[in-house]
Parts: sequence; structure tokens; C-alpha cells
Amino acid sequence: MPPTPADFADALVLTGPTGAGKSAVALELADRLGCEIVAMDSMTLYRGMDIGTAKPTAEERARVPHHLIDVLDPWESGSVAWWLDRADEACRLIRSRGKRPLFVGGTPFYLKALTCGLFDAPPVDPPIRAGLEAEADQLGPVALHRRLAEVDPLTAARLHPNDVRRVVRALEVFVATGRPISSFQRTWAAPDTHARIPCVMLDWPRDELYRRIDARVDAMLAAGWVDEVRRLAADPRGMGKEASQALGYRELRLHLDNGGDRAATVAEIKTRTRQFAKRQLTWFRHLPGCVPVPPAKGSLIERLLKS
Repeated sequence: MPPTPADFADALVLTGPTGAGKSAVALELADRLGCEIVAMDSMTLYRGMDIGTAKPTAEERARVPHHLIDVLDPWESGSVAWWLDRADEACRLIRSRGKRPLFVGGTPFYLKALTCGLFDAPPVDPPIRAGLEAEADQLGPVALHRRLAEVDPLTAARLHPNDVRRVVRALEVFVATGRPISSFQRTWAAPDTHARIPCVMLDWPRDELYRRIDARVDAMLAAGWVDEVRRLAADPRGMGKEASQALGYRELRLHLDNGGDRAATVAEIKTRTRQFAKRQLTWFRHLPGCVPVPPAKGSLIERLLKS
């Protein structure tokens, strides 16, 4: 039996778009509220992807225990269901120490699975998936995304064309069942279950958020992000489809392989990151029970203490 929202009823959730400063605020919250942190981020799962994912530092992890960080190699795969099972295990361990779980991160699918449960998705169909992946390689991701928009506009609207893995999955479900994946997703938990897990979202003014994102990209590059990508590229095992979706890694790999204007590559990374943050905000604001709160630590602590 997979975990349900009731299994996480004692947890707290701090979310927000990329670049919002969740990690720093989470440390203060954990200290005040007696929490250990469970990462709710699909990319900090991967070892060796430290700078470009803004992973908490060793000092920060020593200050407050963190869970579900550095648990996979970049060539490995971790589904939402896999993550939810591991999150349940982490919460049991945290409770055994008399602490409270604090989920911190901005991966929308993880957040929705945590607060709403998993929908009963059709099983993987390997032949259909292989055909769609071949189509993506031959025609390109934009063509595949356009095909998805024709049969499932709701899902296409929330998926970026470069998110080939999820576009393929959505088309796979449609081909196999004749139903869009969005119709299955509407069978997730009823709205009254959402209130069980207190969830606050760091809510910056849009201009300030974009300024923070641009500054963070610059700081990552100054910290050696390019060298990190170079090391990953040198590993013959490569990066799996999930890890390859991490913001900026694909652009930097192409720059290393093909050269070109570094400034243009950096500008593209910033643009894609801002676009991703915008999509995250859309997700969070449509999720019942996710409360936008100004990023001041005091206001967040007050809100969670009232939960």
C-alpha cells in the first residue's frame, strides 16, 4: 500500500519557486520548530550534482539533519512513487527521534503526491514508450509536445517541450488507453484531504524573484558549475533522463561540447530558470492548502506555528 496524505499528517511543508531561498529559511524553521528536513527536490537526489542544484552544504546538513539528498547516482532513475516511499521511511526515522518532518523543495509532482496522494496511473507500456522516444529523437521535442497539445491540452500547458520524459509518458497513457493523463490525475484525493499537511510557499514579488534567480546563476558559475558539468560529462555512465532535465546542465554541456558564446549560454540558462519558476508558481497557486507567505522568517514561523 503506497503512503497516503494521512501518513504525513504531522509534517510541515515549505515550498516555493527556484531561487526563492528555501534552504536558508528552512534551517531557521527547523531550529525553531524541532524539525529534520526532508528534501522535496527531484534533482538534489543525485550525487555529484551539487552546485547547479543549489544543494545544502555539508555545514548546513551538519546543523540540521537532511534526508533524501545524495541517494542516487546521475544515471539512476527515481519515480514520484519511489520518492514518496522513501519520504515515508524518512518520516518514520525522524519521528523515532522525537522530531517533526519538514519537507523543503519545489518539485511540483512531489508536492502534489505528498499532499494529495498518487493517482492510479496506467502501467508503463514499453513498446509504445520506445516508439514515442524514437519519435522525439527523430522529429524533436517541440513536435512531440505539439502532438500532446492536440490530445491533452491541459497536460501540454503545464509541461515544457524540453521535458521529453513527461511528454512521452503523457502520450504513452493516451495511446494505451484513449484517455488523456489529465483525466486520471483528476482522480487524486478529494479537496478536504489537502488541509492535513500545513504548506507555506515563499512568495516574492516577481521582479525580485527574477533578480534573485539571475544572481544565483552567476554565483553558481563563479562557484565552479562548469567544472561540475565537465566532471559529469567525463563519466562514461552518463546522466539518466531524469538527471539530464536539471536546469542549466544541458545548456552547459552543449557549450562544453560545441563552444560558442558563453554569455549567450548564461542568458539562456537564466531565461529557462525564470520560465521554470513561473510554471512552479502556477502549480503551487492551484494547489489547495498551499498558502503564499512573504519570505520573512518570522511570518513563516508564525504561520506554521498556527498549523
